Amino acid sequence: MSDRKLRDLRRASKTKAEPPGAPPTIAFPCDYPIKVVGDAAEDFAAMVCQVVSRHDSEFDATTLEVVESRNARFQSVRLTMRATGEAQLKALFAELKATGRVHMVV
Repeated sequence: MSDRKLRDLRRASKTKAEPPGAPPTIAFPCDYPIKVVGDAAEDFAAMVCQVVSRHDSEFDATTLEVVESRNARFQSVRLTMRATGEAQLKALFAELKATGRVHMVV
């Protein structure tokens, strides 16, 4: 392979890419999937549902999916909500973390 071909492969692509470390661009409003992980408890999914309902008045609780960890120590609650903006999502994440029962929100 010639040196010229190697240089061609190393050139930046012509497509517009997001800079490294930049958050992805989201077009609001949109359906936004969320996974909430916390300690397993009978009322964990209900607590998550109550918090999400305060931030999305049209949230459908029947869409919740609860998955227990292999040892049944943790639960993950998967849901899709209607996101209207970044401020709404930040407030939701903050309230979920403030419960003290949530380990991670993805």
